[in-house]
Amino acid sequence: MKSSVSEDLGCRRGDFSRKHYGSVELLISSDADGAIQRAGRFRVENGSSDENATALPGTWRRTDVHLENPEYHTRWYFKYFLGQVHQNYIGNDAEKSPFFLSVTLSDQNNQRVPQYRAILWRKTGTQKICLPYSPTKTLSVKSILSAMNLDKFEKGPREIFHPEIQKDLLVLEEQEGSVNFKFGVLFAKDGQLTDDDMFSNEIGSDAFQKFLNLLGDTITLKGWTGYRGGLDTKNDTTGIHSVYTIYQGHEIMFHVSTMLPYSKENKQQVERKRHIGNDIVTIVFQEGEEPSPAFKPSMIRSHFTHIFALVRYDQQKDNYRLKIFSEESVPLFGPPLPSPPVFTDHQEFRDFLLVKLINGEKATLETPTFAQKRRRTLDMLIRSLYQDLMPDLHKNMLNRRSFSDVLPESPKSARKKEEARQAEFVRIGQALKLKSIVRGDAPSSLVAAGICKKEPWEPQCFCSNFPHEAVCADPWGQALLVSTDAGVLLVDDDLPSVPVFDKTLPVKQMHVLEALDLLIFRADKGKDARLFVFRLSAVQRGIEGKQAVKGKYDCRENKLEKTKGCHLYAMNTHHSRELRIVVAIRNKLLLVTRKHSKPSGVTGMSLLSPLPESPVEEFQYIREICLSDSPSVMTLVDGPSEESDNLICVAYRHQFDVVNESTGEAFRLHHVEANRVNLVAAIDVYEDGEAGLLLCYNYSCIYKKVCPFNGGSFLVQPSASDFQFCWNQAPCAIVCAFPYLLAFTTDSMEIRLVVNGNLVHTAVVPQLQLVASRSDIYFTATASVNEVSSGGSSKGASAHNSPQTPPGRDTPVFPSSLGEGEIQSKNLYKIPLRNLVGRSIERPLKSPLVSKVITPPTSIGIGIAAIPVTHSLSLSRMEIKEIASRTRRELLGLSDEGGPRAEGAPKPKSKARKRVEENQGGPKPGTVRSTSSERITSSSLESPSTSEANPEGRYQSTSSDPDPVAEREGSPVWGSSPFQLTASSDEDIIDLK
Repeated sequence: MKSSVSEDLGCRRGDFSRKHYGSVELLISSDADGAIQRAGRFRVENGSSDENATALPGTWRRTDVHLENPEYHTRWYFKYFLGQVHQNYIGNDAEKSPFFLSVTLSDQNNQRVPQYRAILWRKTGTQKICLPYSPTKTLSVKSILSAMNLDKFEKGPREIFHPEIQKDLLVLEEQEGSVNFKFGVLFAKDGQLTDDDMFSNEIGSDAFQKFLNLLGDTITLKGWTGYRGGLDTKNDTTGIHSVYTIYQGHEIMFHVSTMLPYSKENKQQVERKRHIGNDIVTIVFQEGEEPSPAFKPSMIRSHFTHIFALVRYDQQKDNYRLKIFSEESVPLFGPPLPSPPVFTDHQEFRDFLLVKLINGEKATLETPTFAQKRRRTLDMLIRSLYQDLMPDLHKNMLNRRSFSDVLPESPKSARKKEEARQAEFVRIGQALKLKSIVRGDAPSSLVAAGICKKEPWEPQCFCSNFPHEAVCADPWGQALLVSTDAGVLLVDDDLPSVPVFDKTLPVKQMHVLEALDLLIFRADKGKDARLFVFRLSAVQRGIEGKQAVKGKYDCRENKLEKTKGCHLYAMNTHHSRELRIVVAIRNKLLLVTRKHSKPSGVTGMSLLSPLPESPVEEFQYIREICLSDSPSVMTLVDGPSEESDNLICVAYRHQFDVVNESTGEAFRLHHVEANRVNLVAAIDVYEDGEAGLLLCYNYSCIYKKVCPFNGGSFLVQPSASDFQFCWNQAPCAIVCAFPYLLAFTTDSMEIRLVVNGNLVHTAVVPQLQLVASRSDIYFTATASVNEVSSGGSSKGASAHNSPQTPPGRDTPVFPSSLGEGEIQSKNLYKIPLRNLVGRSIERPLKSPLVSKVITPPTSIGIGIAAIPVTHSLSLSRMEIKEIASRTRRELLGLSDEGGPRAEGAPKPKSKARKRVEENQGGPKPGTVRSTSSERITSSSLESPSTSEANPEGRYQSTSSDPDPVAEREGSPVWGSSPFQLTASSDEDIIDLK
């Protein structure tokens, strides 16, 4: 059985299909008299498109329920600006259209990651970015606008000192959409084909009432003080009761057809249609079995409703079936329906339905109909506000003032007047914030979401106190081969690192190809740079034999000589075809392939084959291709079939090009219109087997489809499936793990969806550095040890603040360096790929660092561990006694050591105990700790029973196949995860412990 490297990479890059989100159909229906009703084009999503299809690598097996573009991540002005010290500017762009700019300095919730947040308000919409803070470098307004691609403007922006400007900017932000929602709920009896019949149902059924009870609470409208969704709460003119709920901070009012006023004389029930017909989203609860006449959106005469959710309840099986109709112009939104779309868990169905409807209404606001109205409103508001401020533009305004000029670092003698103005500014902002909260128009907290939910991107600590600067890495079995400033090391959890190559080989890129028994890396030292190729089996023999660490001189036989001076290389991700490597040497591309000689198979098989020590002779040089410039980004794209030409995507200067491997012909893929361009990545994403590329540069990410053309060549052409979005912070690296895109910056991780670019989460990670992402994702990050060892969470200072209430101090204070006695520890973290892609990935269990004693002989020939290895491990009576004693002390909350120990450094494990934990699927239940916004210490006595009795609190793999590695890679212990979930919306932070 071969290793599943190509399958891993298929999951990572994402072989996906938009059919997960339904297909567009022309829907036509007839009324009771046989007359044809209005036709419409809707995307029909029924979850059964791939029900009988064979699962491909990367196929989405699990449906994760996420709110897209959640308010607690997108309503920046309310969360980070209002009630805080910040600055606002006004100006005209080159087209003489007014714009507003808001800038603040954020302390990132005591994570010591100061950064600027900026919002640009224009008639076309708002743009939000984060910029790094430097205490020595002044950040000017011009440089902020330049980062937002606004380099030309009519006059220099001027600062607005009026504190009342906060109220106007809050109104501008509210144009993004409502925080609260109103959804229609229409009861339809079996066989009803027209909206007149459906709206004329005076009462519902028992099943319908059960469904309403699941949606929310029945409330009395008269005297209701919460969100009313347009219903009358004074005179009962819109009914006596309604259904209401709060979900993840959103207030939702349901317009229930049977609860709205009914009129026997009015056949069309205008009063009911007035509310439900003007809702963007309507739930249709249809009674009867599936074979009965199916509902179609054309049955409802409404020009406003864009999304219909058809719900059926099966009385015998006690489950719900869901079907979604979305008007054709509505952009794709998740979560996609499971296959089949049947929910036996009612609470799970409620969560899925509400998230689907909220995401659907947000997506509808991006359709041309709503987007044009919103832009017109925004343009009108901005121009009106500009006209109101015009008389004061020449009074007390400073032109081109740097943002840092008003920070506390300025001399205090010159700040008395400014401090008084800031105090009034903050007071008015806080009053506006409180008023929004009382009115119910504010992004609320995450209490309703529950603090125990574990997200797929939550990492586990792979190696604590990693003492080196990591350059790059790649997984090898369950270990990690890491290039550092001290050389190349093999790291496996908290075992001692094993040196493999010394620092005379400064490795900058690395690929471990276990299926091909190859190690390939680029050692970069200017003109002396080369590609080196090794047999993994030979490297492993050297590790097991404890041979001397190899240096540059020892690796002369492993050089690919023609690659001298290379600065970049790329290889194809699917090794089912021949291995292709493209090496960049200045502006020249060198194509290298591997000869078809003896199949090396897996590492274990190569140990039995008499192969040369160095695999250099197996590589052949095919051709050279000259470019117009030296590429800084390079990606290989597979052709649609074995016979077709393959492509190379290269990026240099201001453009992305695709180059045909066979002919060397280049096609322009995308030109970047910006003065300064930072090219980040070109990620291959395959949709229904057709090649596509995600092009990432500056703050932007664009999806481009590459279509096959005549004669096997390729043509890059605009496609309806192309889309574009902007990151909030300029990424240093992008990782695709379908369905997610993860952007890594120097101090944050931004997670979006591949299919539409919508944001699902942002986390603060101090001093973040991505080191490996070809399969599982590995990164390093730092945390101050003294904060952890004090027994309090680094979030403790802000955890008690209300998410809407700003801290008492006016301006954040950032320490420029570590305090006395404070140490920075660096940990190596891992995000398992199987958690992200929603399926168990078969991975080799054997690590190169694990002794042969605990590895069953059969696993050498197979390459993938197929049976547990517990039986091959024998423990002495003293070792068993030691393990029992240690476990007892941990259950009682006692420390193994006499002296104080930092919480950030895990307890050292004996090798025998570590092997037992590996073979039994992880630590003993007694070591599980529950972590929340307030640290639990002695209460860990209760954790074993809690973790066993409530398994839902932990991540469960949805694969039905037994996965031996899943037990070891499974849900990280709460205490070891750097992602700490809290109930406050301000706590979207990673607490690195």
